Amino acid sequence: MKLIALFLLVSLFTTMLPLNIYAQFESLAESAILIEASTGQVLYEKNSEVALPPASITKVMTLLLGFEAISKGNANWDDLVSISENAWRMEGSKMFLEVGSKVSYRDIIKGISIVSANDGCVALAEYLSGSERAFVAVMNQRAKELGMTNTTFKNSTGLPEEGHTLSAKDIATLSLYLIQNYPEILEIESTTEFTFNNIRQFNRNPLLGVYDGADGLKTGWTEEAGYCLAATALQDDIRLIAVVLNTKSESERKTASQELLTYGFKNFKVLEYKNAGEIVDNISVSKGKKNSVPLKLDQDIKIIIPITRENDIQTAVVKSTSSLNAPVAIGVSAGKFEVKLDDKTLATSNISTAESVEKSGFIKRLFDGLLSLFSRFGK
Repeated sequence: MKLIALFLLVSLFTTMLPLNIYAQFESLAESAILIEASTGQVLYEKNSEVALPPASITKVMTLLLGFEAISKGNANWDDLVSISENAWRMEGSKMFLEVGSKVSYRDIIKGISIVSANDGCVALAEYLSGSERAFVAVMNQRAKELGMTNTTFKNSTGLPEEGHTLSAKDIATLSLYLIQNYPEILEIESTTEFTFNNIRQFNRNPLLGVYDGADGLKTGWTEEAGYCLAATALQDDIRLIAVVLNTKSESERKTASQELLTYGFKNFKVLEYKNAGEIVDNISVSKGKKNSVPLKLDQDIKIIIPITRENDIQTAVVKSTSSLNAPVAIGVSAGKFEVKLDDKTLATSNISTAESVEKSGFIKRLFDGLLSLFSRFGK
């Protein structure tokens, strides 16, 4: 199931082109991207493939590996995680783990998610992989598997380290995959406060309780990275993911993130354009009891478009062959159906035969052959 989800995710990002040609603004961030979650469509991007220091947004990958360990049976929510001196000594944001103590896996995940706990990241890394260094190797391998081509992890926290960089597009890819496969992360990420060891701390996400529908995902800040945010919000059944990197202040980060999300919600709409099984064309059949067979869509087609452009949508049927030879079974692949806007492909579906066609008898084949011969002479 996860392999199918990964294939679909990679397909979305490789086949769908950005619609940011309709953008009426330029993001305040040095690098930014906005995507719609159900289609993976890029709605806006600015320097989105430039690798930059991501600060604590790094922890999205740390959390993904934490959730995947649960799904694989390599960890359980009630497991007790031993806290090493390495974890205890971590600087920056922390949940204030005590060396030598044992803390539930669930609390470690909460600490990383809600208060961006660097000590929690190292504790998780050591629990799952034996050391942070070994865990980072898994992070980089996972990034390659997800198609994150401008990513290099050096640690599990995002603290400054030479060569530790991600692009906004890679962060969007990672965030989308985490949300699609482990939606329960949003319940944790949207929690506004966390108390551990009698120390009460608040979620650092500036959009929670402020921006309609905001429920994640991860903030980040270092002097090197600036103020960063991977944000997500759900409005009217549309989920958007916005990533901003290297803004100059907390207020600019908040403004840049709100601006991107509002741009998406105000200017685009999702269309359930066509359903699997719809007939979109037909294809010739040679030596069959029927001379043609209808072609159907194999997948539903959902697209997101600018709200004023629905009448500009174009479609094309691209057949893999001009005809089929009988007998023809139902479901024989015959090409693809493309949905386009301004000659840019928004979505595709495979097409296949909707009916079977038996091979014709000798008399019909002879008759069809004569018709074909006469038609050539008549030209």
